[in-house]
Amino acid sequence: MPRFAANLTMMYNEHAFLDRFAAAAKDGFKAVEFLFPYDFRASEIKARLDADDLTQALFNAPPGDWAAGERGIASLPGREDEFRRSVDTALDYTRVIGNRKLHVMAGLIGADESRARHRDVYLKNLAHAAKAAQADGVTVVIEPINTRDIPGFFLNRQDDAQAICAEVGAPNLKVQFDCYHCQIVEGDLAVKLKRDMAGIGHIQIAGVPERHEPDVGELNYPYLFDLIDSLGYDGYIGCEYRPRAGTSAGLGWLEPYLHNAC
Repeated sequence: MPRFAANLTMMYNEHAFLDRFAAAAKDGFKAVEFLFPYDFRASEIKARLDADDLTQALFNAPPGDWAAGERGIASLPGREDEFRRSVDTALDYTRVIGNRKLHVMAGLIGADESRARHRDVYLKNLAHAAKAAQADGVTVVIEPINTRDIPGFFLNRQDDAQAICAEVGAPNLKVQFDCYHCQIVEGDLAVKLKRDMAGIGHIQIAGVPERHEPDVGELNYPYLFDLIDSLGYDGYIGCEYRPRAGTSAGLGWLEPYLHNAC
C-alpha cells in the first residue's frame, strides 16, 4: 500500500506555513515534504513534526536566489563554493528535522551556454554532495523537471538522470521520479518505473496537465500506485500538486489509502 506525504509548499496554503503540519495530520497524513525550510529554525519545524507525529520525507537544498528566478545551483559553473555551503546548510537542517532524503536542484542553463561544461560541474558537485551526506545516512536525489514549468532547467529526462547517477557512482545518489514532469517530457511512465526503480529514491505525483489533484487529468494513478507497490518501492510518494480549491476538500482520492498508506 503506498504511503503519501503532503507537500506543504503547494498544499494547505489556506494556512500559515507552520500551521500546515497540523492541518495535514488532521487529514490523515503521516508524512510531509516541502521545498525549503530555511525561513525557519530547524527546531521550529521539528517541534511541529513532533507535535503531530509526522515524518519529514524530503526537502530541497538552498537553490540560490529563488526570488530572482534561480532554480538551483548544482550545475552552475563558478558557483561551486556556494553549492558546497548550501549542502552544509541543508545537512545541518536534516540532522535536526530527521529526513533522510535531500533534493539538490540542477539549475538553469542558457541557450548559449555549454551543456558539457554544466554537466561536468554537475557531476563533481553531486559527488561532493553525496559524500557529505553519506555520513549522516542521507540520500541525495536529483529531479528531471519539464521546461514548460521551468524553462531552461538543465535536467529534463529520466534516462539522463539515471546516467548521471551511474557516472557519479555514489550509492546514496538517486533520482526523484516526478510523475507530472515525466509525463509532460516523456510519457510512458509505467515502462520507465519498471526500468529505473532500483535507481529511484523518491516519487512525486500531480494531475497532468493542470498540476491539480491526481484524480484529474490524463494519468491513471490507481494503476501507477499498484505498479509502484509491485515494484517494491517503500518510500513516501510526495503529493506535489496545487489543489483546485480547498486542500482538504480535494482529498477524496486519498481516502482508499488513508488507513494503511500514509
